[in-house]
Amino acid sequence: SGGVCCQSGDDIAAVVKVTNTGTVSGREVVQLYYSAPQGLLGKPARELAAYKKTKLLAPGESEMLVLCFPVNQMASFDDLGKVCKSAYVLEQGNYRFYLGTSVRDTEEMDFVYEVAENRVTEQLGSWCRPFKLAKRMLSDGSFEPLPVSQANDFNYTALTPMTMEQLESLPPVRGQEARPFKWGKAGHPLSEVADGMVTLDDFMAQLSDEDLAWLMGGQPNTGVANTWGAGNQPRYGVPNIMTADGPAGLRVNEETGVCTTAFPCATLLACSWDPEVARRVGEAGALEVKENNIGIWLTPAVCIHRNPICGRNFEYFSEDPLLTGKQAAAMVRGIQSQNVSACVKHFCCNNKETNRKNSDSILSERALREIYLKGFGICVKEALC
Repeated sequence: SGGVCCQSGDDIAAVVKVTNTGTVSGREVVQLYYSAPQGLLGKPARELAAYKKTKLLAPGESEMLVLCFPVNQMASFDDLGKVCKSAYVLEQGNYRFYLGTSVRDTEEMDFVYEVAENRVTEQLGSWCRPFKLAKRMLSDGSFEPLPVSQANDFNYTALTPMTMEQLESLPPVRGQEARPFKWGKAGHPLSEVADGMVTLDDFMAQLSDEDLAWLMGGQPNTGVANTWGAGNQPRYGVPNIMTADGPAGLRVNEETGVCTTAFPCATLLACSWDPEVARRVGEAGALEVKENNIGIWLTPAVCIHRNPICGRNFEYFSEDPLLTGKQAAAMVRGIQSQNVSACVKHFCCNNKETNRKNSDSILSERALREIYLKGFGICVKEALC
């Protein structure tokens, strides 16, 4: 009922009282949206800004919820320089807010956030501009031209390129026999990082380009692992860290004879609108991962539902980047609470499964930054150990 919205420092906050008017106990999700001025860049009619779910409310019971998000979250990326090239900007005008239980069931709030003049919130660079997207559709249905250019060589490598046979074959075993190595000035083992004797930066600086590549180059499966391993550098005391797939629970091959829990898929977890549920699933799944001697769990998956027929959509949370990022961050926190590493995937714009190694996802840099990379960014920033 009602609801009050205001500015609190660098944040926008909304307070609302939720009452169960029904005859059975239940929970409700409150969603806060904002509407930015169209300006020079053009904006969606409404964007999700924050959400929160009530506790289990008995009939007649109420709860006060506070939804809060930073003002700069409403900034848009200017990839063409209409306001400021390669920067997130808050365009001048009035920003309005809507509170309700869905984007179609909201009430406009009395508070209006006014930006007197265009404001740059973050200056970045143009690192992912498409080279053959000649135009894009605007909110009014018209098209605007985009610059085209020569593509970079996406297969470039500073190391000796691997053949297709090598890429498709099982990873080779490396360094199984310890080589003579003198600790001290000649080098530092990984254990010295754990003991606080050297920094991780110092440890990494001593590795050659080839050694660095081998850390992520893959190692043969051991135990119930099914997606190879990483590390395995005996010379530097780096163990062979095994990985296994997810994300709807630890996935192991049937022939291992090991049974694991099948948790709800990411899309269903997103439908809960409850980060705590996602955190608990991550924690419970990580216990099974650790029990089976797996160090890295390939989960969660946070690509956006871009194509309705993508074969991996069930692994992804949502078509909304904020909901995706918040739920994924909670799941990662649960995983990491058990000293298990989470591998967030599939970076990024994985919108088909058939022949996905040769996918060509064509989209503007603004769409990439505001939609398809946003969930990854939220997850990394909010759940990074």
